[in-house]
Amino acid sequence: MIGGGPLDRAAILRAAAAAAAAAGVGASPATAAGIGFPRRHPRWRIVFVNHATTNPFFVPTRYGIEDAASMLGVEATWTGSATSDVDQMVAAMKHAIDQRAAGIAVSIIHPTAFNDQTARAVLELGIPVVAYNADGGRGNARLAYVGQDLYQSGLKFGARIVELVGEGDILIFIATPGQQNMQPRVDGALDALRDSGADIQPHVVATGTDLERERRTIEAAYRSNPHLRGLFAVDGGSTRGVAAVMRAHGLHRRGVRAGGYDLLPETLRAIRDGHLDFTIDQQPYLQGFVPILQLFLSRYSDGLVAPADTNTGLLFVTNANVAPYLTTRTRFEGSVATGGRPAR
Repeated sequence: MIGGGPLDRAAILRAAAAAAAAAGVGASPATAAGIGFPRRHPRWRIVFVNHATTNPFFVPTRYGIEDAASMLGVEATWTGSATSDVDQMVAAMKHAIDQRAAGIAVSIIHPTAFNDQTARAVLELGIPVVAYNADGGRGNARLAYVGQDLYQSGLKFGARIVELVGEGDILIFIATPGQQNMQPRVDGALDALRDSGADIQPHVVATGTDLERERRTIEAAYRSNPHLRGLFAVDGGSTRGVAAVMRAHGLHRRGVRAGGYDLLPETLRAIRDGHLDFTIDQQPYLQGFVPILQLFLSRYSDGLVAPADTNTGLLFVTNANVAPYLTTRTRFEGSVATGGRPAR
């Protein structure tokens, strides 16, 4: 933020160029957007392998990719699977390695499936790999993780549920049980509920990856359990569905509490209108911007500047602080992004 307002893309580029000039660094014709470096560099290609390529959650992520790539003079490719198909993702990663991408950012949603390709890239070919949004298992050779600490997020999510509900049956919805971008949140929430000693009975329900199917599943689950005290979700699509069901049946007025994750417009409007108690902001823009920066610096420094784990954090968005997310038109999060075209 500069001057109390959101920083648009042009302002970012002007600020970065001014910083380079102040440091006495000359502009390089090998870089874009006016940022100078002491020596030329190729227009490196960085590949993002994603598990939900068309999901609206990742719109700010793709703008973060685009902005960082434009600033640094590199190219970015967006690929993977639209339906969390691990085989498709591994194939996309293998293709990027075969084509000798300069760096790879991959959402490691499976604990072991990406290990062989990551080891091949990092250990055999010297291609830097970072995880983003989901970090997989301990056996993966990725150099760093950029994203939310998912289990700790789940603990705080569960603690908030205890504050809101107190006692009774609740539903926790998850699009794809077992996947590493969501399951740790459920695990953390269940542990927090158990450790609290509260008389709360959680029931976990799978919703799938299609937004409309998620909503229908949540609707059916509510109708089968009309005495529920809470509806909660650990992914953006399911949270959107919870918001729709809460609104359609006026459940908040009847004492049902609800919350979830991410910043889809329907979710934010439901918070503003009093149908949803909270959502969790995990900074999706940073999950695109930071991997580009780290992979670029790894290449530019010949590996001396190694990628570092970056926790993009957790912020509870409630009725008290939701207004800026809805009233500010921004590429970063919340409202519809303006201008530009995300990485292809």
